[in-house]
This record gives sequence, structure tokens and C-alpha cells, in this order.
Amino acid sequence: MAQIKIKQIKSRINCPAVQKRTLDALGLKKMNHTVVKEDTPSVMGMVKKVHHLVEVTKA
Repeated sequence: MAQIKIKQIKSRINCPAVQKRTLDALGLKKMNHTVVKEDTPSVMGMVKKVHHLVEVTKA
């Protein structure tokens, strides 16, 4: 499958707890941290929940 790079570009401070847990589930721990994930519907659903905090590119 295709892979995507997810980079956290905004702070999680003052975000709802659900969004903080979503960032944790994606493996993002702090600002400018990047992870590579498979492009699956479940991962894209998590990215959609926090789209304002992350940047997505093709790996």
C-alpha cells in the first residue's frame, strides 16, 4: 500500500482530549515530529479529525 508522512505542525495545547488521544494514536508526540503510516481508511479518518494540527504528504 501507499505510505503517507504525517507531521504535527501546530501545538496540542488547548485541544480537546479526543484530539490529543488521536495524535497519540498516530504516534505524534510533539511539534515538528513526523511519522510514516500506511494510507488506510482508519489512518485517514484519524488525520481528518486533527487536520488543522497536521500536514500530510506522500512518503
